[in-house]
Amino acid sequence: MDDLLADYPVITEIPVAWGEMDALQHVNNVVYFRYFETARLDYFKQIDLLVNLKESQIGPVLGHTECKYIRPVTFPDTLLIGSRVVDLQQDRFTMEYQIVSKRQGKVTTQGRATCVMFDFKNNSKADLPDSVRQAIADAEERRNNV
Repeated sequence: MDDLLADYPVITEIPVAWGEMDALQHVNNVVYFRYFETARLDYFKQIDLLVNLKESQIGPVLGHTECKYIRPVTFPDTLLIGSRVVDLQQDRFTMEYQIVSKRQGKVTTQGRATCVMFDFKNNSKADLPDSVRQAIADAEERRNNV
């Protein structure tokens, strides 16, 4: 399974909860966006993105997200979610996610999200700080050197 997530510098492990299943007896489609959110926050923690949010009042907001459902997931299972940044722009970055089922040993879901930097004090978009840009580059470089 490690090879399925080798291109992702941050891996998040999430157990599937029975209550996440829908009437068709698989994880409800909306739940995957919560999984992506958890993985995104783990990535942010890895690069200290939210450390100075109170001080700077500049942080990421979700501008776009999407999900590709490949295989159904059912309870019980544990998911491994890889996250990485695949595009950096002046005021935003795009992340990709890949979910692997431990029970199935296969990729079940893929997703993308674009995060836009936002100045909450001035209610406007903001540039991606150089420190964040460097932290992302460092995280992605560690992935490439493994």
